Amino acid sequence: MAKIKYHINLHSLSIEKVRVTVKQRLLRWLGVLASGMVFSAVVLFIAYNFFNSPKEKMLLREIDQLKFQYEILNDRFDRVQKVLSNVQDRDDNIYRVIFEAEPISGDVRKNSFISGDRYAKLSGYKNSDIVVNSTKKLDQITSQIYMQSKSFDEVFKLAKGKEKMLASIPAIQPVKNTQLRAISSYFGYRTDPFYKVIKLHQGVDFSAPSGTPIFATGDGMVTVAGRDKGGYGNQVMINHGFSYQTMYAHLSKIKARRGERVKRGEVIGYVGNTGKSTSPHLHYEVHKSGKPINPINFFFNDLTPAEYELMLELSSRPSQTMD
Repeated sequence: MAKIKYHINLHSLSIEKVRVTVKQRLLRWLGVLASGMVFSAVVLFIAYNFFNSPKEKMLLREIDQLKFQYEILNDRFDRVQKVLSNVQDRDDNIYRVIFEAEPISGDVRKNSFISGDRYAKLSGYKNSDIVVNSTKKLDQITSQIYMQSKSFDEVFKLAKGKEKMLASIPAIQPVKNTQLRAISSYFGYRTDPFYKVIKLHQGVDFSAPSGTPIFATGDGMVTVAGRDKGGYGNQVMINHGFSYQTMYAHLSKIKARRGERVKRGEVIGYVGNTGKSTSPHLHYEVHKSGKPINPINFFFNDLTPAEYELMLELSSRPSQTMD
């Protein structure tokens, strides 16, 4: 039952009953309600910002665990990347060198399908950077593994053709030279016997009597067999494949024919003195990808290590070309 309240009327000096209007009651209740709402808001603000509910505490523990697992995952990514880098290094510097294949550039190995739009759906969250970085690492490793797999496929094909390549690459001297004294002039800058100027001698000169047999230094196809319009006289050129070509000049007689396939050690002609030549000899060149290279690096089937050292010493001595 509601309490009855009274107040003293100072004008009439009488005690009168307090009458509360509906409006006053409504205002009073609204004030109480507003105070309650303000109090509740303050309590909720403090609760949400300074205290965690049991469910929130559980979620925070799960987030911390996920962060820890992501750190472990990233560490494993780093270790996998190190192993992959080691495999790539061996591929470029061992396997591809053995089979004379060009190494794969770092830009090609690291090139992947990664794009900004690919990770847009992972962004926008509090810990998005963790997820995005881990996903990028995984994509990069996946891309590099794919490139490495393609490289191994190529190396495997090269390995299957290794026997053919070994038979094709120039590997012997084109004339018999058991005493290593037949080479009269080596690869490098030498004095031209006709013009008396220093010029690059693109091959080696083997001094030998006219009619001395000349051997193909590797398997291949004869691409030139005839008279050269320049100073080489009668010459033979062989395409060995694998970017190698050899040239034999100043021949007295040509035995090989253009388009013919020859084997290493097969006689292709005979030493002569045709063209721009001062005496009977063979001018022999080796080309790799169209560029002349030192032929003495390709006599490994004929020479022991000691003989090769002697040939290197002889090649360093001053000499004059014979053509």
